[in-house]
Amino acid sequence: MRPVALLLAIALVAAPVQLLTAQGAARVVAIGDIHGAITEFKGILKAAGLADVAGRWTGGKATLMQTGDYMDRGAGTRAVLDLLMALEKQAKDAGGRAFALLGNHEVMNLIGDTRDATPEIFAMFADTKSESRRKAAWEQYAKLGPAKTAKGEPVPPVYQQTQQEWFAANPPGYVEYRDALGPRGKYGAWLRAKPMVAEYRGSIFMHAGIAPERAPAKLDELNDRVRDEVRRLDRFVQRLVDAKLALPSFTLREILLVASNEIAAANALITAARESEQELDRSKLNLPLLTEAQDILTIDQWISVNPEGALWYRGFSTEADDPAGGPFAPLLVRYGGKRFVTGHTPQQNRSITMRYGGRIVLIDTGMLTSVYKGRASALEIDGETLTAIYEDGRVPLAARYQATVSRSPSSSPTVGR
Repeated sequence: MRPVALLLAIALVAAPVQLLTAQGAARVVAIGDIHGAITEFKGILKAAGLADVAGRWTGGKATLMQTGDYMDRGAGTRAVLDLLMALEKQAKDAGGRAFALLGNHEVMNLIGDTRDATPEIFAMFADTKSESRRKAAWEQYAKLGPAKTAKGEPVPPVYQQTQQEWFAANPPGYVEYRDALGPRGKYGAWLRAKPMVAEYRGSIFMHAGIAPERAPAKLDELNDRVRDEVRRLDRFVQRLVDAKLALPSFTLREILLVASNEIAAANALITAARESEQELDRSKLNLPLLTEAQDILTIDQWISVNPEGALWYRGFSTEADDPAGGPFAPLLVRYGGKRFVTGHTPQQNRSITMRYGGRIVLIDTGMLTSVYKGRASALEIDGETLTAIYEDGRVPLAARYQATVSRSPSSSPTVGR
């Protein structure tokens, strides 16, 4: 969505993100997209020697790197989140580490894009009080339109849903789901502290990839930008809620509609004052809200949602392969890495795949079988030995080139705080 013109100045300053360095052992196991496939996730953890059948950590001092997209599509999404949170603590207690990186689906849910979250997922958040919460939320929603009428303003379509339409769009557990993923929710607070990219012993782990023409000077700039984008959206939603223009459970689409409506209404006031040659009554303009609305309507340029952004880019899998590294070899030189390890694009051969002479390792093998018809997998990196792990066996992967790293690769994971 493109921004609506408004004569307002915008000055946004992002706070710097510090680095968090955690200790870890040489052996690292990377697992790609899970999408709520809790049974398959537990199975591959056991096959990789990281957990028992109940999902309890048995990996000792090993490091688990999950590269994002543990949410959406699969009904076990909440169970996967709970398991990742538990493994994080259990691994640390055992001298190992378990990291969960952000994928596009985690960020989608943080900013209210719930298109791939299903009623079955929402139902896992429902309890005996869900129906009363839904009714209370509907009653709040039903007041938004009349509030516009009371101000002498037209009621935009975003406030015109009937009770039947609203309840269909907000099934049991939906209100609780959105609350749990909010800035202060159990899962929302945990996810907002996660990075989208991490480096460990020369391997760069992330969900999707980096388009060469969009590559930042430093990897942690990606963590900074995603965190800043989520914060900006959170701040704007809270401003709308405080102004009684939205509910906390509004979807991203609804938030963008409200932003457009408010800017359009402000522009109408500005135009009317200009045409009548009267002084504009600036008290009728919520300038902080309008300033943030204009910023939010540039969201199509955010790396959180842009198809060429680092959470969505598919070039690692779709560009023509080149044993010499193609356009991606210079990125590894820039970042001092040996290889990228990413998920995001399910591999048609249902196997962990090496491209660009081993510089890129693709580990999304379609774990959620009900949707992708694939299988669970894990990539083990033990020193310079790479092995694909499946529930039915292990397959050695030959490193097809000897990387020259411009600096000493870290001996512990480096991620954005």
